[in-house]
Parts: sequence; structure tokens; C-alpha cells
Amino acid sequence: MNSKLLKIALLIVTGFFLQNGANAQMYISPNSYVFANNEVVFIKQQLELNAANSNFYLRKDAQLVQGSTSAGANKGLGSLSVFQEGTTNNFQFDYWCSPVGGSNATAGNTAFGITQLKDIVNLTNSNNSTPLAMNNYNGTASPFAIAPYWIFKLTATSSYSDWIQVGATSGVNAGEGFTMKGSSGTNLTTVNGVQNNPGGKQRYDFRGKPNDGTISIPVAFEQFTLTGNPYPSAIDLSAFLIAQTHCTGIAYFWEQDGTVDSHYIANYKGGYGAFSPGDITTNGIYVPATFYSYDGSGNEGSASGTGGSYERRFSPIGQGFMIDGLVNGTVEMKNSYRVFVKEDVLNYSQFEKNINSNKTKTTSTYMSDIPSVSGFDYKTVSTAPTPQIRFNTLLNNQGIRQIVLAFIPGATDGVDRAMDAISSSDDSPADVYFVIDDEEYLINAVNFDIDKKIPIGFKNTDQANFKITVKGMLNFTGTNAVYLHDKKTDLYHDIKNDFYDLTLPAGVNNTQFEITFKNNTTLGFDETSRQSLVVYQNNTTKNLTISNPLLVDLASCNLYDVAGKLIFNKKDLGSNPSYTFSTSGLSDGIYIVKIATKDKNEVGQKIIIRK
Repeated sequence: MNSKLLKIALLIVTGFFLQNGANAQMYISPNSYVFANNEVVFIKQQLELNAANSNFYLRKDAQLVQGSTSAGANKGLGSLSVFQEGTTNNFQFDYWCSPVGGSNATAGNTAFGITQLKDIVNLTNSNNSTPLAMNNYNGTASPFAIAPYWIFKLTATSSYSDWIQVGATSGVNAGEGFTMKGSSGTNLTTVNGVQNNPGGKQRYDFRGKPNDGTISIPVAFEQFTLTGNPYPSAIDLSAFLIAQTHCTGIAYFWEQDGTVDSHYIANYKGGYGAFSPGDITTNGIYVPATFYSYDGSGNEGSASGTGGSYERRFSPIGQGFMIDGLVNGTVEMKNSYRVFVKEDVLNYSQFEKNINSNKTKTTSTYMSDIPSVSGFDYKTVSTAPTPQIRFNTLLNNQGIRQIVLAFIPGATDGVDRAMDAISSSDDSPADVYFVIDDEEYLINAVNFDIDKKIPIGFKNTDQANFKITVKGMLNFTGTNAVYLHDKKTDLYHDIKNDFYDLTLPAGVNNTQFEITFKNNTTLGFDETSRQSLVVYQNNTTKNLTISNPLLVDLASCNLYDVAGKLIFNKKDLGSNPSYTFSTSGLSDGIYIVKIATKDKNEVGQKIIIRK
């Protein structure tokens, strides 16, 4: 049974509202408006906002969806207005894609400029913004002002130096993404219970002619293009990525360390997270960004942190992202990807902010009905995570690189489009990745086989330290063991219960290591020692207990967080029958206990601390 198709929503209408009149399916006459609140408005064909005072207001999660299969045909001098919040202050970037272009009596999509971003006054009124001078780098919330210096677009290129500065011009075409920094200060105006800017989260009023129809986006072989959701409704990002075969089928999202208040590139800390749709009947896989520092030319330096985890299946209004071309050609954004999904983490739709949802997480194993242009049955989409193993590697005791091994029945051991996500960090000084066809991948989708061996690579410009562990196994019970196999020493290191600490000389190492699910009896630790020690976390008493019934002489007990950062170190423990260490001051989470014996055997065990 197909998911429900979109229907016309309940509207508040003043003036004349005609269907199938004036050569448009929806025609808003002069001095009239349509007001949609918390609903979807569906128009099969085109919209005409006839005069400058013909307005269409989308408020409180309302969205406009159109179903034409041809190029955009909206026209008119009036404007659609929709609110969206940025996530940054005046020092960090948001990546946008405008849902509107310039108002124009001519049919078709038109270019966008930042003068179309307004300062919200109330439900229907906004003030025009005046762009700052190009030598003023700091946008402000009150008075509302945008710094056009930071508005750039990236069209089919992989070179940092080829970013195109748009500034205050109307130079962003439909389907082109653009960068923009936020604003400093606060704006106390509150509409629909949301403050315009409580500090570092500016809300904008996008006003103009709504984009519609098929939008062609140029791509080039092995080059990145900044694009995004170009419509005043959500889109099914997975459907777009899977269908458009001229790109790799992976979307990349910029994330930046919000604690760094500087305009100098050398002070930036940020990176790109990657979204893989995997299979249309799942919600895809997102790998958080690894934050890197940068030099003055934009080249990556040392790792310095990690980004957040976001739901990316449905891209909300205004969301910008990168795609990577497979050929020289175009991809097409289409109305058939448009859906009515409200922005919410529980709806698998997030901008670049964690949204506080007041809904209870569903216990259903499949999605509920979602109104869509395509009629796709979203009740066939599983809400369970794609079966996967997530690996965390601490790079030189600084930033964390996370990579994901996903298990999808239709995947191969080679490169699978819209499943395997290639790394966007070609020039990082230290990194870890899966090796597929001699390339570096953050997400590797395979068909699970317990005898399978998964190549994993390390690279570093100077000698570097790596601490690798399994962060978690999601919706996957195919194995109880995960090892890092060093083919040079033929040692198998348990990274499911422990982390493996290795230091490598400068170079690229793509052949020495692999992930396995069997140990072939050669272990990097003494199994007798492991079995003789019992590690137990008592969350009631907030204590870590180690039972040592065989009175093994213990040299040390170290506690690490799951990223491999040392929490405490206890030395020269001796051969007591038991040990107790307080964990009362530690945050909830997964930790790793690493015990070393006097005869240099090591035992690792993961524990969970909860208050």
C-alpha cells in the first residue's frame, strides 16, 4: 500500500484565491495572502504571486510542496516567507541552500541574494537587512546585519582556493549552496515562542519566489559541489543520493568547533561529517566530522576534536551539503524527492543543531506514514539502525576519527555507490580509514561473513600515535569479537573490549592491518590472565571493582574514556584478592579498564558508568 499522497492543507486566505485561474493552479491576487500554520500545502503545478503585495506565509513547521515533473514555473512579484534558524555566531559558518529566489514576473527559478534574508518583526512582517561593508567581518543580531564577506559558493571543484565569493550580490542560483557566518549578540523579538537570536542561533526570514521543479546541478569528476535542499519543504536526501548516479551518493556536512571565536583560518577547528543512505528502506548512516586545525591556505593540520551525531535522512528547509561528482555532468533535484517532514531528531531531520524534542521515542520498528510527492511507502522503512560497528581512533591524543563498518546484504567488498563514503580529508597529517581499491573510506558497507578480513589503513606525515577501539555495535549480533590483526607480527588485538595503542613512523600504511572477527588463536595478550581477573562496575556504590582470585601480581590499572583519553592511573597494585576505585566523579558513558600484570600481560574490559 502506498504512503499517502499530499493533499491541499487548511489555509487562512484573504482577498481572491483562485485555482486553475490566471494560468496558474494557485493564484494569489494583489493585496492578498495565504497563511499556512503547522500544515503542508500541496500544489500539483505552478504558483503565481501576482503583485508585490501578494504574499504566502509558512509558519510553525508549515511547508509548501509542489508536484510538477518539469522545470520550475512559479512566477510573480510577490513573496513566499519561511523562517529558518542558523546554528552559529559571527565566527562560524553555516552551509545554506535557499528555498527562494528573487521575485520576478517571469516563470522559472531565479537567483538568490542575502538582501532576501529579513529581520523578523512579527508573524507576517519583517525588516529589510542592509549588508555590511566588505571590510566588516562581524554580523550582528540587533541591529540585524549580515557580513557579506563570508558568503561563498563552491561549484564543481575540489580546490579550496576555488571558492567563489558572492558577497551581497544576487549570485546564488537555485540549487547552489552558500556559506554564511552568523551574528553576534542577541535579538529579543519572540515569534511563535522562538526568540530571534538568544545568542549564536540567528533566525532568518527567507523571502522571495519559491523554488520549484527540476533543478540541474553541475558536477565534475572527483570534485566537490556545494548544494542542498532548494525547496520550501523537506526532501528525502536518501532518495536524491541513490537516484542521482552522476555523484557518489554521499553527502558531506560541515561542522565547526563553536568555542573558537576567530576569523583567521589558522584558528579554525572543523571538518566534514559524511552521510550514506545505504539502502532506501533504512535511515542511513552518519559519521561525525573530525575537527582539524588549518593553516592559512586552508590545508588540514592536527586533529583537535569531533563533531556531533545527526539524523540526516530528511534534509530540512535551507540545509546545505557537499556532493562529490562521479562524472562531468549534472545531477537533478526534483519535486519527487519532496516530503512533508517536520524538522525534529525523532523525524530523522536535523539542520546542524541538536533539537530538543518533546515527543516520546517510538517503539515501532518502521516509520509511520509520510506525505510525499513520489508516493513512496515510508512504512517499509525500518527505524532500527543499519547493522554496524563504529570504531573510534584517538589521533595523537588529540582529535577522534570515527569510521563505520556497515553490514548491508546487497553490498560488495568493492566500492558501492551511495553506501561507501570516501574520506574528504586527503591532506590530514594523521588519519585512519578503511582501504577500498587503494582509496580511503570513512564508511565501508559489506555483506557480513565471520571469516571476512577488512583492510584498514593509517597515514601520518610524522611519527604518530593511534588508539583504536570499537565504540559500539548497533543492531548487530553477528559476532562477539572484533580484532585488529597486525599481519606483520601476526598478533590479534582485542579492540571490542579494549583499545589497541600503536605508534607508527611517518608514511602511509595500507597493507599491515585488518579488522577480523576471528583471532586464529594468536593473541596479543595472555588469555589465562584475562580469565583470572573479573572487572565489575557497581553503579549503585559508584565503584569500579577488580576481583583477583588467583592473586596475580598487578603492575597497573588505567581507566580511559572510549576515545582513549586517560582518566586515572593506579600503579604497583601488588597481588591483593580485590581492588576498589571510586567512579563517583565521572560522567555517564563507556569506559575502558586496562590492567597490566608484572609479567607484562595486558587485559582490557569495557564498563558502563551510569548515575
